[in-house]
Amino acid sequence: MSGTDGGEERRGRARFAGLHLTLAARLKAYLFTGILVTAPISITLYLAWLVVDGVDNLVDSLLPAPYHPDQLLPFTLPGLGLLLLLIFLILVGMVSAGVVGNLLVRLGEALVGRMPVLRGIYSAVKQVFETVLAQKSDAFREVVLVEFPRPGAWAIAFVTGGTKGDLQQALGGGDWVNVFVPTTPNPTSGYLMFVPRDQVKPLAMSVEDGLKMVVSGGLVGPEEATIKAP
Repeated sequence: MSGTDGGEERRGRARFAGLHLTLAARLKAYLFTGILVTAPISITLYLAWLVVDGVDNLVDSLLPAPYHPDQLLPFTLPGLGLLLLLIFLILVGMVSAGVVGNLLVRLGEALVGRMPVLRGIYSAVKQVFETVLAQKSDAFREVVLVEFPRPGAWAIAFVTGGTKGDLQQALGGGDWVNVFVPTTPNPTSGYLMFVPRDQVKPLAMSVEDGLKMVVSGGLVGPEEATIKAP
């Protein structure tokens, strides 16, 4: 009888241990699922709040004290500074599109162009914004695969334009493209490469999907990365 009772007791302990492990595993899985669900939206909302609050503080510092939104309204309205900034930028764009505004912009660029250090910074920043924001630009409009960092290993890259001028001549002519190979998980840094067009493999995925794949280290990406025909 004692042997039978001991066996049942051991079996009971084993079942209890198995139930305990199963419950712990489920709680652990629920914890990670909760983190995966709440962390992205929380971080996104926090960063959005930082941007809105920073712009509001910037606008408040630029406006005279009697004209602060807090002084004009009986309550605090978050995002009002961002709205005022957007209205200001729209007005600047409207004025710049006219003849007088265009003349003033050219005059300002001519003055900046005479300053030794500022002209280089202004020219570089302007080219970056024109390349990224211009609708007619091909920058970051195509995701490709390139062999990097060695033959046989492939990396996601973004076509930023065609290779022209002295670079094209130095490479012996032909059809070359400028590609930017971003680093993971920070796509703001990377490598600029000049590759023959027939040696890149265009992908059907969008630039947004390509950036998601780079930032996540390959964990997040499109269901199918179809390779286009050359």
